[in-house]
Amino acid sequence: MRVLQLGALLVLVFMPSTQLVWLGRLNPKQLLGPWYLLAVASHEKGFMVEKNTKYVEGVMVTLTPENNLKVLSTRHGLEGCTQNAMELSRQSSRWVFENPALGVLQYRVLGTNFRDYAIVLTQMEVEEEAFNTLELYSRMEMASREALQLFTKWSRNLGFLSQQQAQLQKDFTCARRILQ
Repeated sequence: MRVLQLGALLVLVFMPSTQLVWLGRLNPKQLLGPWYLLAVASHEKGFMVEKNTKYVEGVMVTLTPENNLKVLSTRHGLEGCTQNAMELSRQSSRWVFENPALGVLQYRVLGTNFRDYAIVLTQMEVEEEAFNTLELYSRMEMASREALQLFTKWSRNLGFLSQQQAQLQKDFTCARRILQ
């Protein structure tokens, strides 16, 4: 496990344009299935103000016949539980996906053991605002200590301040709707 984490840290390269390059050889099919989104770090404008109102989300990752990732999520909204679906096309790398029409420039897994957790980085551009979001996916309602430590380490290494990080509130009402 430590070798995977150390390897993940060693293969992440920061380029002058703050673009990230992932050199791993992971199989995207291992990401498929149900996940709880338990923690988020974000550079998005307004995240620090809204972070205390965010609840655990449910995420279901599937593969389309065209080998694109389909990410279905459910979250608390102003009108109760809302569902969102996005399809992501594979870039030239096996583990980098995108959907520029939705503002998703890159979606990639930075660290995982696939069994329990995945740390997912998304680079977005919405309404001319570019930002990164780091998410902790967990197969269980509680993240393992290892997953939380790895999430914290990635957050710090990617320049997220502590106020730009949040463990989501433990209301599973909406998450369970998609995961059942």
